[in-house]
Amino acid sequence: MPTRVPAAGSSAHDAGRLARSVAVRASGLLGFWLLLTSANAADLPVGILTIGAATWASLRLLPPGAQRVRPLALAMIALRLLGQSIAAGADVARRALSPRLPLRPGLVSHALRLPPGPARDAFCMLTSLLPGTVPSGTDANGALLVHCLDLDQPAAEQLVADEARLARALGERGDG
Repeated sequence: MPTRVPAAGSSAHDAGRLARSVAVRASGLLGFWLLLTSANAADLPVGILTIGAATWASLRLLPPGAQRVRPLALAMIALRLLGQSIAAGADVARRALSPRLPLRPGLVSHALRLPPGPARDAFCMLTSLLPGTVPSGTDANGALLVHCLDLDQPAAEQLVADEARLARALGERGDG
């Protein structure tokens, strides 16, 4: 009798993807739990229950998909965000303490390329973490409106570059 290999999209393939997703998410949550509790063995029973519930909730809220997350690219985004946050925070503090430094506050419109969903939400969240910029809704055309402290800064170009980086890191096409 010939051996049958399940095709992509079959239940065996989906079961493997689900198992990998459960393992990755539970491992990450376990690591986070161990950091929070200083790896105290007495807290492990509660931790296992919490990790199970959090993994289940994670899978319900964001089911495993076909996207290919690139961990190294995400780490590079995190490092870049840290550097940008420090530089922008220093700039905001300098502007706040020196009345001679000009501020040109206003809105920058950014045509989003990421499709609605978790990737776009992550981009808006990242944008909100940078001092001096705050997403403040969308315009009539669906473009993201970002409030900036100084319109003389290259905020629009930075938004395009940051969205492209995040799209690559999350395995998204980023074409809306």
